[in-house]
Amino acid sequence: MNEILFFGRNKYPKLFKNKPETIITKPIQFKFENENENENENEKQIKKISSSYFSTIFLFKNGKAIEYLEYSKQNPEKIQIEENIQKVTVGFRNEAILTIEGNVFAKGKYINTKNTNEFINISSLIEDTNDRIIQDVVSGDNSIYLLTSNQNAYGIGSNAYGQFGFDSKTLKKTKKPILMMKNVSKIFSGNTSFHVFLLNPNQELFGCGDNAYGQLGLGRSTQIQKLIKIQNIPKGKIIDIQCGMSHSIILIENENENPKRKLYSCGYSEYNGFGKYENTYKFTEIKSSLFENDDNILDFSVGSYHTLILTSKSKLIVFGGNDYGQLGTGDTNNKLIPIQIELPKLRFNENISNYHISCGYRKSFLYYSPSFSNLEEDLIKLFQRKEFCDISFKTRKWRNN
Repeated sequence: MNEILFFGRNKYPKLFKNKPETIITKPIQFKFENENENENENEKQIKKISSSYFSTIFLFKNGKAIEYLEYSKQNPEKIQIEENIQKVTVGFRNEAILTIEGNVFAKGKYINTKNTNEFINISSLIEDTNDRIIQDVVSGDNSIYLLTSNQNAYGIGSNAYGQFGFDSKTLKKTKKPILMMKNVSKIFSGNTSFHVFLLNPNQELFGCGDNAYGQLGLGRSTQIQKLIKIQNIPKGKIIDIQCGMSHSIILIENENENPKRKLYSCGYSEYNGFGKYENTYKFTEIKSSLFENDDNILDFSVGSYHTLILTSKSKLIVFGGNDYGQLGTGDTNNKLIPIQIELPKLRFNENISNYHISCGYRKSFLYYSPSFSNLEEDLIKLFQRKEFCDISFKTRKWRNN
C-alpha cells in the first residue's frame, strides 16, 4: 500500500470516507479506490504526483498512471493510463505525459481546441524532425514547455503574457511547439504560472512572462515579453526553481557553506515568505531559525499560493496562502513567515529522504517514493535513443497526429 498524505482543497470525498468536507487542514492518509493491502509494493509504488485545479495525476514506478478529473461535484472521474511513462505534469488548463521513448502527449484548452479532453502527440508537431525526442516537459498555467534531447526549449499553448519570449500582440497562442531558446539545460515554471525560467549549461538564467508582482526577479516591469538574462543571482549552483502564480522560489547549493542549500524568493508579499506586506523584486534569501546549519533541504514544492519544504531533520516547513488548509497547520490562516508543522507518524520513517512533496492548486501531498537506482536511470537514457521514439500511447480519448 502506498503512503500518501493529503491536506487542503478536498475534491476526493470518496477517497476520504471520514472526511467528506471540502477543507482538510491537517495531513491525513490518502487511499486509492479498492487499494489492496496485499498488492505488490513494487507494482504500485508512487513515483510522482502532479496536481492543479482540475486534475491530479499519480504516476507509479511501473510506468502506469491514474488521473482524477475534478469536474464532478461528488467524485472525480478516474482514468487509468497504460504506458511506459517517466513523467507527468499538470497545469491549470493542461496536462502532459512524457513517455520513456521521448514522446509527449498532452491535452488542454489551448492544446487541442477540438477536444480539450483528448491527448495528442505534441512532440510530433515540432517542425524539425531531428528535434522530436523530448527530455523533459513542464506545465505552466495555459502553456506547456518542452526540452528536447538536443537541449532546445519549445513552448506550445497560450502566449498571453509573452511567456514564450514573443510579443503577445502578434502571437497570442500557438498550436504547434515554437522554438524559444537553444542550449537549454532546464526549464522551470508552475501549474498556475504565466512566467517561465530557462537555465543554460553555464548556469545562466533567463526569464520571461508575467512579472506583475516581481516574480521573475526582474524589477517592477509588469510583463517581460522577451527572454532576458537575470542578473544578481545569488552565488552557487541552481538546483531547482519553482513558480507559483505570483511568486518564485529558487534553491541554490554552495558546498562550502552551512547550510549547503538555501532558498531565495521573489514576488507577491503574502506568499514570498518574508513576513511583510511588500513585494520582492529580486531573489532574496528566506531566513529563519528553522533552517539550521547542520540541516539540509531535501525537497520543496510551490503551489499557486503556498510553499512546503522538507529537511533532513524531518522538518516540514510551510508558508504562504492557506485558505483551504493547504499548509497543514490545522487552520485556514495565511502564514507570512516559515513555520514548522508536526509530521504525522510515517510508516516508512527509516529514511526521510525517501519522502517528497507535491503542491497543487490549494492542496498538498506528502508521499513516500524511494529514489531510482542507477540501473533504472541508465535504462531511461537508453530508451530515449531515436530508434525507440515511435511507440504508441494508450489511454481513453487519445489521438495521434
